[in-house]
Amino acid sequence: MQALYCHLGLLDYRAAHELQTALVHRRRHGELERDLFLVTEHPGVFTLGRRGGLEHLLVSEDFLTGEGIAVIPIERGGDITYHGPGQLILYPIIDLRRAGLSATGYVSRLEEVMLRLAGDWGVTAQRDPRNRGIWTGGKKLGSVGIAIRHGIAFHGLALNVNPSLTPFSWINPCGLTGVEMTSIAAESECEVTLAQAESKLVKHLTEVFDREFREIAPEEIFRFSSSPLCPISPLGPWQSLQ
Repeated sequence: MQALYCHLGLLDYRAAHELQTALVHRRRHGELERDLFLVTEHPGVFTLGRRGGLEHLLVSEDFLTGEGIAVIPIERGGDITYHGPGQLILYPIIDLRRAGLSATGYVSRLEEVMLRLAGDWGVTAQRDPRNRGIWTGGKKLGSVGIAIRHGIAFHGLALNVNPSLTPFSWINPCGLTGVEMTSIAAESECEVTLAQAESKLVKHLTEVFDREFREIAPEEIFRFSSSPLCPISPLGPWQSLQ
């Protein structure tokens, strides 16, 4: 079974969300004939999942305004998390019914992809019953949060390759108190770049999802959205994308 793969580069979170919702609609109605895996990176932003609450945000609105970081409620599962440069983001637009996947089985495959990527740099990670995602030495390394509309899954995974970990100290990550976040770079003590991690991603996706991937250019999919390519704009605080 063939799937599509597209590297979007650094992309404003709002633009990525708009693109995903447009692609979900087209996948559902057959205008997008194959599952599509989007790879991107975001400027700094906090997102609140369906179980999220501002009680897990540990800094003030004025502080975040000064940092140029928004808090955006969205429809994925989970609580509050941070996205920023140096974090590998994967948003599969996937028809779970056609793929023969349950929601939990799909999440497990996303975790497996992250486990294998971490292992490429000698980082031994594992799942943890406290929270979906991957962990190493009691620290969280990667997160998973999905949403499903009419059987089509979107959102996906966020793996910390070499981001600044400071913004994670401004929240209770995933709504968990006393949890420390980490990265592949911090755990491996190697210089690892996002480009290096992305170069290994397709191999793991091919094996874990049993797909043959064909890469397409961003221009081929942005025709589904009104957003321009790679918009990076200041985000106002407390915006909603539900």
